[in-house]
Amino acid sequence: MITREQIDIVLDHPVHDARGDKIGDARHVFFDDVTGEPEWVSVRTGLFGTSESFVPIHDAALVEDHLEVPYAKDQVKDAPNVDIDAGGHLSEQEEQRLYQYYGIDWDASWQDPHAGTGRATGTTGTTGTTGTTGAAGTTGAADEAMTRSEEEMHVGVERREAGRARLRKYVVTEEQQYTVPVRHEEVRVEREPITDANRDRAMTGQDITEAEHDVTLYEEQPVVETRAVPKERVRLTTEEVTEEETVTGEVRKERIESEGTDEHGDQRRRP
Repeated sequence: MITREQIDIVLDHPVHDARGDKIGDARHVFFDDVTGEPEWVSVRTGLFGTSESFVPIHDAALVEDHLEVPYAKDQVKDAPNVDIDAGGHLSEQEEQRLYQYYGIDWDASWQDPHAGTGRATGTTGTTGTTGTTGAAGTTGAADEAMTRSEEEMHVGVERREAGRARLRKYVVTEEQQYTVPVRHEEVRVEREPITDANRDRAMTGQDITEAEHDVTLYEEQPVVETRAVPKERVRLTTEEVTEEETVTGEVRKERIESEGTDEHGDQRRRP
């Protein structure tokens, strides 16, 4: 449980969920008007910290330089929006909505304010970075000066997934043609006259008879064989490209005007 003495450490520090993911920064801490104990913390969320979500602080813990709450990041960011009156208080109806959203038994908390997160009997006050209101009260002499405030735009960047790239290998069949020379044998009949040189061989054997002589013919045929041959290596890499984008937002400023004084601040005299 966070004590009043730890509030200064909590404010404007990161708030993480139970998994260690950052939800946002602590903006205000709300106290129970009866017990005076911290009960809620508002967390500044959104791309530029433009919205605040309420989360119970009773079971939160300080871990190093941040506040850790036992709720998921998405659950905190989707918490119902509540209205805070000019005095920095939550109404009983608004607090009931938060109890119901976070699954806290309102009736049980009413019977025992110290059970669970505790129930604010009445209203819940707030303290922020500029002072305290509500149950925290104010101390010291009355300050007659008026504080003028204005909003400042803080622009940041958020890393998010923009797309996916994938390498996919598939097989295609292409028809290729190659021209290769092939040889074959053909029969050619050669006749030679009887001469003194071949007469002896020609006169061997029977005079008149039937005979056959075979010759084997050969030819070449193209043979196709395929082999897998590595050609190249392909991989995916990423590189960061920095571009400039202009964002536009509205900020509010307070102006102070005086009534009954001239431009120098002196009181006007009636004629």
